[in-house]
Amino acid sequence: MNIRTNVSLSDFSTMRLGGNASHLIEIYDRNELLEALSWASAQSLPTLMIGGGSNIIWRDEGYEGVVLANKIAGYNVEEQANGALVTIGAGENWDSVVARTVQAGLTGIEALSLIPGTTGATPVQNVGAYGQEIAQTLVSVEAFDIQSNDFVHLNAAECDFGYRNSRFKNADRGRFFITSITLQLAHGNPELPFYPGVTKYFESHDITEYTPQTMRDAVIAIRSAKLPDPAVVANNGSFFANPIVSQSDLERIQAISDVEVPHWPTQEGLVKLAAAWLVEQAGFKDYHDSETGMATWANQSLVLVNESATNTNDLLKFKQKITAAVADTFGVSLIQEPELLP
Repeated sequence: MNIRTNVSLSDFSTMRLGGNASHLIEIYDRNELLEALSWASAQSLPTLMIGGGSNIIWRDEGYEGVVLANKIAGYNVEEQANGALVTIGAGENWDSVVARTVQAGLTGIEALSLIPGTTGATPVQNVGAYGQEIAQTLVSVEAFDIQSNDFVHLNAAECDFGYRNSRFKNADRGRFFITSITLQLAHGNPELPFYPGVTKYFESHDITEYTPQTMRDAVIAIRSAKLPDPAVVANNGSFFANPIVSQSDLERIQAISDVEVPHWPTQEGLVKLAAAWLVEQAGFKDYHDSETGMATWANQSLVLVNESATNTNDLLKFKQKITAAVADTFGVSLIQEPELLP
């Protein structure tokens, strides 16, 4: 076990901001996790676990504790009559996992292609895109529970999934250290109807054969055209979740808008609004803020990019400018997607 000290946390967030961690340990298997937790307990230090840093923001104050960087590998397929159970180590690169399942002819997560980060982070946020979300295929999560001081298996119902939400993110934040997840995927092809952007892509490219591979190719093309590569441009992907509002709220917003308000019905009878549209209408399309060094990405206003910001406070100031403008214009509260740590 290699214990690093006074580590810059800006290297462990794709926004590239944040203070220092007093200690950081990379975890490669369950035994190393137990060893690291035991060491931290002996030093009376708090612990938290991270993945690839694509959906987290570090405070400028840093972290006076032990950051556990999850590097746990593993990929096991249990074939079944109509599909497969796929168990994946939490430290595996997520897009590489999607690529392997697609290559095997499995459907269920192909629309989640090119989402940055590690596998263990997907249930925390209930990652979703283009009509799919991890809750639709997740069977169970293996994690170390600091309350019971043992490894546990939580089924999908026990994860309390919601839109971009789970018990790991809110009610039990910091309680579980995820080590692997198991997904139920199917042999075959994705089924209609598709997300509107995907349908438009298929039609414009004369694609009529809908397979996991053609879906993955479409999503990669769409995301690549709209979103910056976090390895090149400092960002956390979509910074705000699409708001869920009532039908009466939609009617109120439509009444003050000169154009049609983009929206989609939810299964609960509510309405999902396009957060990017709200941000743009509030005056932040391709916006570059000289005060903070932050900007919105030209091709996708939901993405906040770090052009020259030097601290997390700059990012939070820019976020506040956007959320205040959207609230003042539409009476809608935007919810931040990346987690602010610690």
